Amino acid sequence: MKWMSLEAVEKVTQSEQKNQERKTAAALEAKGIIATAEQEGLALLNDVRAKADAEGKELLRLAEERAGKRVEEIRDGAEKTAGDLRREAEAHLDEAAQQIVRRVVK
Repeated sequence: MKWMSLEAVEKVTQSEQKNQERKTAAALEAKGIIATAEQEGLALLNDVRAKADAEGKELLRLAEERAGKRVEEIRDGAEKTAGDLRREAEAHLDEAAQQIVRRVVK
């Protein structure tokens, strides 16, 4: 059986200790990277949600604006049609009254 010298054992022990320190440091660094990535991901998600909310509100505003304009167009058309019908009825009012009188008199 071969025996290692004390110096060789110390070197192996130091090497193993350095490897353990590197592993611990790497694990801590990885945890930090993951935490940073999670924070950045959440910030990005919140930003995207805020932008989507703002875009949704803008789309709703535009739709309401278009609907309001369409309501005005329909109201204006209905008022014009009602006015036309009223003027036409008024134009025939005398004629209708004369026909009623003729029927009553007969």
